[in-house]
Amino acid sequence: MTHIPKNTSNGNKNLQNDQLRDQCDEKQFFRFALLPNGFVDLLTSEARTEAYGVAMLMDSLMAHGYDLVRPPLMEFEETYLAGAGASLSAQSFRVMDPDSRRMMVLRPDITPQIARIAATRARDFARPLRVAYAGTCVVVTPVATGERGREIMQIGMELIGLDTPEADIEVISIAAEALDRLGVQNVSFDLTMPSLVPTLLEEAGLSEIQKEEIYHALARKDAVAVVEHGGTLAPLLIALLEAGGMVDNALVQLKAIELPYQTQQIADRFVKTIIALRKRCPDLKITVDFVEFRGWKYHTGVCVCVFSQGCSEELGRGGRYLCNNEEPACGLTFRPDVIFRLIPPIPSRERVYLAQDADQTEAACLRQKGYITIGGFTSGIQAIEEARRLGCAFILSKTMCHTVESILNL
Repeated sequence: MTHIPKNTSNGNKNLQNDQLRDQCDEKQFFRFALLPNGFVDLLTSEARTEAYGVAMLMDSLMAHGYDLVRPPLMEFEETYLAGAGASLSAQSFRVMDPDSRRMMVLRPDITPQIARIAATRARDFARPLRVAYAGTCVVVTPVATGERGREIMQIGMELIGLDTPEADIEVISIAAEALDRLGVQNVSFDLTMPSLVPTLLEEAGLSEIQKEEIYHALARKDAVAVVEHGGTLAPLLIALLEAGGMVDNALVQLKAIELPYQTQQIADRFVKTIIALRKRCPDLKITVDFVEFRGWKYHTGVCVCVFSQGCSEELGRGGRYLCNNEEPACGLTFRPDVIFRLIPPIPSRERVYLAQDADQTEAACLRQKGYITIGGFTSGIQAIEEARRLGCAFILSKTMCHTVESILNL
């Protein structure tokens, strides 16, 4: 019988074709698995740290009497973009509601929703009204808000119904306490009064073009441009620009600056708040910027940005504003996506593998003690191998719990 050799060239071609088809299938799979720019999956370690951090921050706020509210993720456009939300139009995703045929907004910020709730559903609640919230927001452009992504988490508190330095101080001091409890190190609070410079320019009777030139120069901290466009106000603006920095030196320099009447009233309120804050939190690191107003479009009084040494991103920000019914309010919103990168990852709790014969009452007791129990479908040596593969340090068989290593050493 004649032996006919196999066609090895065709076999190689078939193998290559199979490999090429597998590669194409893999590429096709990952193409469908791609996420939109600015949106990410949080896997186990990050998601666990976020859950722990959110719970800790919310518990800190609630311990001071800030009750939880949960506004919806979407609202009608004309509702959300009214009042405090008007300045957020450019940062808002919009979709058509197929039911009502009205435009809806995917919220970029929760604070305007709190302003709406305070003026409507909570208008008859006792004042001062203290509320806390946690939720997801979506912004159009991450750069505009300093975020790395477009889907962001917000945790915050709002104190509604008071227009006093004491209310501002409460919000800032609680924020400091919450971050300290979470273990965030080297925190500093940068205070500003966004209405100070606009009031000064308004009192001077400058044109809109002059105002914009000065705003632009101050935003860049460009002293040369301030002198160029400031006119007779230039020396005063330069003095305010140079007065910023650590709180003690800033207050001394501000005291030496002569301001017009209305501007002086605003400065006096700012100083009163700072002095009271230092009295309540003597160890708090405070910096002051008298000419900062970027990003404070709907705020009306003392504002604050929270930083940590070695991190260029804000940990949070907040300040004084008006609710939709012109009621005074102040608050602060944390940025968990930044904060949780500054604390050590939260380790998983110790795991116990439940063999098929494990006593379920004993398993429940272990869970109450803080252990994680992993239901098993094997026994004997297979259970040991499965426990190790699943990261379990212990095995529960019947009512006896042993370490995996001790069993292996028997």
